Amino acid sequence: MRHSRRKQSASKNAMPAVIVVAAACIVVAAVYWPALSAKALSFDDEQYLTKNLLVQNPSWASAKRFLAEVSKPSTVMGYYQPLTMISLMFDYALGGRQNNLMPFHRTSLILHVANTAMIIVLLYLLFGQPWIAAGVGLLFGVHPMTVEPIPWVGERKTLLAAFFSLWSLIFYLLFTIYYSRTTHHARRTTVSLYIGSIAMYLLALMSKPTSTPLPVVMLLMDYWPLRRLNRRAIFEKIPFFVLGGIFAAITYISQSCSASVTLPGKFGLLRIPLILCHNIIFYLYKMVWPVKLSSHYPFPEPLNLSQPMVLAGVIGTFILIPLLLLSLRWTRAALTGWLIFFVAILPAMQVIGFSNVIASDKFAYLPSVGLLMMLAAFLVWLRKSRFLTLWKAAVVIILVLVCAESVATRRYLDYWQDTIKFHERMLALTPDAGPVHYNIAVELAARGRVDEAIGHYRRAIELMPEPSSAHYNIAVELAGKGKIDEAIAHYRKVMELKPRSTDAYNNLGVILESRGNLSEAISLYRRVLQIEPDNFRAHYNLGNAMERQGSLEEAISCYLRAVRIEPNSAEIYNNLGYAYGRLNLWQKAAEAFRQAIRIKPDDAGAHYNLGAAYVVTGDSNSALEEYKILKKLNSGQAKTLFNLIHK
Repeated sequence: MRHSRRKQSASKNAMPAVIVVAAACIVVAAVYWPALSAKALSFDDEQYLTKNLLVQNPSWASAKRFLAEVSKPSTVMGYYQPLTMISLMFDYALGGRQNNLMPFHRTSLILHVANTAMIIVLLYLLFGQPWIAAGVGLLFGVHPMTVEPIPWVGERKTLLAAFFSLWSLIFYLLFTIYYSRTTHHARRTTVSLYIGSIAMYLLALMSKPTSTPLPVVMLLMDYWPLRRLNRRAIFEKIPFFVLGGIFAAITYISQSCSASVTLPGKFGLLRIPLILCHNIIFYLYKMVWPVKLSSHYPFPEPLNLSQPMVLAGVIGTFILIPLLLLSLRWTRAALTGWLIFFVAILPAMQVIGFSNVIASDKFAYLPSVGLLMMLAAFLVWLRKSRFLTLWKAAVVIILVLVCAESVATRRYLDYWQDTIKFHERMLALTPDAGPVHYNIAVELAARGRVDEAIGHYRRAIELMPEPSSAHYNIAVELAGKGKIDEAIAHYRKVMELKPRSTDAYNNLGVILESRGNLSEAISLYRRVLQIEPDNFRAHYNLGNAMERQGSLEEAISCYLRAVRIEPNSAEIYNNLGYAYGRLNLWQKAAEAFRQAIRIKPDDAGAHYNLGAAYVVTGDSNSALEEYKILKKLNSGQAKTLFNLIHK
């Protein structure tokens, strides 16, 4: 009977928490609903979606490659993040495409709502106040700085890592609660929760390695608000630190192999403290006053005290740190909450450089938990104090802030509705951002606005420290407009900046070949094959050049290598058949043309070539069949083949 009453009482106490979590989730989902219709693509979305063949081919084989490619991911330049890639692959299987981003945004919104709910649960477990937890959680859930990871497809990693990290922290908190109990059931539950916390940490690391500092966050929570920092608490974190150390090494290796890493000493030791001071104040400023938010905050140039934001960062940091230390006389909350934020965001603070931005809204997504804990502790103290008027004022302020943040978030989401609008917004804030000029040029070119695209490519070349991609793309657009000499100059610049750019070698070779410069074109194709022996386009181009030069046997050899690598190219089989025909090997020529038709049944050129081969070999009936097919295709070559048959 008593057990039943206790159960009813616990259920009754849990009801307010369930209600406020549900209400907060509904509000967050409503505020973020326009994210589902966002169509903008951001900086690295081509790696995560538009040009990622594994994501675009959902299968166990793709998932296996994402999991197995640890030290050098082949489809994403950067660190090991298999769960993120598998997550995007599932959304692709559910209908997500470049022109239908809604399935990706739907999953991201669900994750953000879930993360908001877990932050509320976390704060409730720490402080036991459901309404305060809900209010502070809502400030997180609708804050404009949390917008970025939702409509940005490639930032699924931020949401997924936060999701598993928050689960890890919740399991850890429950572990500490059950640890103090002595019953057999409690001990069994304690072990399960501890293992669950480690497992969630592992999944977070496999989503995004910026989750690495989580064990230090747990130790800081042991100091405050749990107040259980002792030898036992440190010992409990050993498996976490071992796991984090392994993934830190994996991250450094994979980032070094597939992208780039800038070590702290490259630009002088003074640069690091300047970056840290800048970012400490920058993030606090943006959280308090979230205006002029952008997905691209470039490094100030020059990075020294002559820059107002750098100077403000140094002065602000030298004021902030002593105040936090002084606060220890009254509470551990201020210093510890800030330290949790700082430790959690440290991997993204550019101490080890991995990005072309000094800061990013998404980097503060999970670390903001430390500041939320600080705010929740202050509100709990205020509610329990004698300052009832201040408490009521705080409640009103939180409600006003939630409304103001919701409006700002909706306005910010509006920029994500279109790729060009999104990038124009960034250029309005940072007009000298080379990567933004490059991205908007790519989109303008895709929409046929080539002249505008070329203008932005030229600006990107002026601003970007390594503009090989801009040189390559502008060369493609200039060649398309018939400005061949300019295109050649840009292709040569690509080769100078990026000597292993096989696409540039191939494209330049085709241009030079069309101008009759066969010797240099052949040299360029051979250079491609030195870099990529299985580059079918280079084999095909080399075959064309050899055929034009009269080296038919070598041309055939090149075509045969090309079709072994790419067996579904009608174009290659057509040229192979033509080369066989020039050597009077008409049976082989006919077989090559038949292969071209198998791949592309409505290829009029292949049907004509096959008909001509039949004429030469004396098979008039088969030639007439090809003539009839050409008639059905309304091809002008039908009459030519008919005349050839009856010659």
